[in-house]
Amino acid sequence: MPSPKPLRMTRQRRIILDELRQLKTHPAADEVFQIVKRRMPRISLATVYRNLDILSQIGVIQKLETAGLQRRFDGNISPHPHVRCVKCGRVDDMTGDVRPLRPDEIPRAQGYTIHGYRLEFLGTCPQCGEGPGAAQ
Repeated sequence: MPSPKPLRMTRQRRIILDELRQLKTHPAADEVFQIVKRRMPRISLATVYRNLDILSQIGVIQKLETAGLQRRFDGNISPHPHVRCVKCGRVDDMTGDVRPLRPDEIPRAQGYTIHGYRLEFLGTCPQCGEGPGAAQ
């Protein structure tokens, strides 16, 4: 069986990757589309979706998936936890003294061999706030 062809880094993929890596936010595909459209006005939303999937499959970006919520994308592929606002869905990198575990530090569960994990904290972002004086 022939080996698969190496994936070509097309101009569209390069621009999507460049734009995503410049962001500190974790945009959804439609947000990436709006940003990329400034540089490539004729690009379609379907092309952006397809290329985000390809880029995540080859491991140059992260696809952040939470059941029932819109997928978001991260240009930072180093292992790091995220925090998600339970009100608006905003996602940020978790800062502070939070060290992700290596797969070999995680015990086997139900007979599984663990290859990795995603750590997501849930909270309320500064814009949504909580309590007196919070932004609404």
